[in-house]
Amino acid sequence: MSSSPRPDCKLIRPAIPYDGKQGFSYLEGICSENSGSQGIAMMLLTVPPGGRAKAHLHEGHETAIFVLSGEVECFYGDKLENRIITKAGDMFYIPAGMPHLPVNRSKTESCSCVIARTDPREQESVVLLPQLEVLAD
Repeated sequence: MSSSPRPDCKLIRPAIPYDGKQGFSYLEGICSENSGSQGIAMMLLTVPPGGRAKAHLHEGHETAIFVLSGEVECFYGDKLENRIITKAGDMFYIPAGMPHLPVNRSKTESCSCVIARTDPREQESVVLLPQLEVLAD
């Protein structure tokens, strides 16, 4: 009986930024395209001072965020009616299909975070929600 070969470990040294549909630039991390991952993607995001994403959700995929530095206000909910401020050292969970929109209110400090998502293709499940943009002030 033959079995498929077991995947090998991969070392990723993030060096290539890419622009996400959400309006931010991410530092390439682990995804199916570069590591063969089957159920996870992980990347580094630095939100510049005053940076604001587009309202969006990740269809069918959960997101976990660990804030390394700075802080971001995140609006979330069907009408972005809820908000939370995440700070360095915080972990933040976003369930699959939850509309959200992060904003860095600082005029001087960036916010850096590690993001892990259950979508190994990372950008594939992103659904933009332009109708919600005006709801987050």
